[in-house]
Amino acid sequence: MDTQLSIRGWVEEGGLLLTDDQIQSILEEEPLRACRFGGEFAIEYGAYRLRDSLGVVPGNAPPGTLQKNGETICCIVPDPPEMLLEDAIREAVSLRKSDNSVVALSGGIDSSLIAALAVRPCLAVGLPGSHDLIRAEEVAAAIGCDIITVEIDPSRVELVLRQILSLLPSINPVDASIATTSFFLCEAAADHGYDRIISGQGADELFCGYTRYLESTDLTADRTADIADLPRQLARDQAVGGLFSVWISLPYLDSRVVRAADRIPVGEMIQSGVRKFPLRSVASAYLPEDIAWYEKKAMQYGSGIWKVIRDRARERGFKRAVQGYMKYIQDGRAEHGI
Repeated sequence: MDTQLSIRGWVEEGGLLLTDDQIQSILEEEPLRACRFGGEFAIEYGAYRLRDSLGVVPGNAPPGTLQKNGETICCIVPDPPEMLLEDAIREAVSLRKSDNSVVALSGGIDSSLIAALAVRPCLAVGLPGSHDLIRAEEVAAAIGCDIITVEIDPSRVELVLRQILSLLPSINPVDASIATTSFFLCEAAADHGYDRIISGQGADELFCGYTRYLESTDLTADRTADIADLPRQLARDQAVGGLFSVWISLPYLDSRVVRAADRIPVGEMIQSGVRKFPLRSVASAYLPEDIAWYEKKAMQYGSGIWKVIRDRARERGFKRAVQGYMKYIQDGRAEHGI
């Protein structure tokens, strides 16, 4: 039997990063300790296969399981101590930064706080002159971090759509535009030698950041439903990242942060019309006030990708229904110039 340890990602136990030797020793001597592993990982060792609780890293086991010879021994459920939200975010970011990581910076509160805490190079993508490129450069200058900016060639957008639609767990205009933006982000990261992108994904769900929350009649139910949808979103983004052997690292979905956020009454997430109020309050200690309290559009809008897709759909004859354009791409008619 092949007993070589294969690990992609990183593993922590009680807030301490584990070395490959430590992981191997645990699987040999105390395999049930792995049931409380934190981190983002896919591991193979002898008869064992295990993946992190969210399934962040693709692997040969179901998300959040420890398997031996194909049989599930336990579910992997990290159980870190309760922490204040600020401490939880700081630790989650600290555990994820490494020499091969880059922060995806769009200039919004979610990514700006991570950039300030991680003190790692940042990466921003967008159409020439797009909001996100301009804003990311402004934020990077304000917090003193290095930034790589990559301008997207709009003529490539339809080609990328053609390449990625079959990878997505669900095909709709929103997911397609997000995945297209992720494609350019992951491509740029790989081109610059990074294989881990630290992302602000999950903050909108945890802290009620979407504009539609302002009109919600049941904030708790809406938040719960959006959090339940995160694994699908994660599968979308990791499928795109896999094209470049790049994966997305998610500090806001760290079990410590989720636990701290869940202790905050949902009614306190939005105050005086300000979304993500608890997160912005934390960020105020690390960011200038105009960044901590700035509200921006989602990345598919701020990067300019959505406008390119919408305009291309209209050029193809889909005046009102971008969904029809998605089917057109799927059917391969765009590839053949039909």
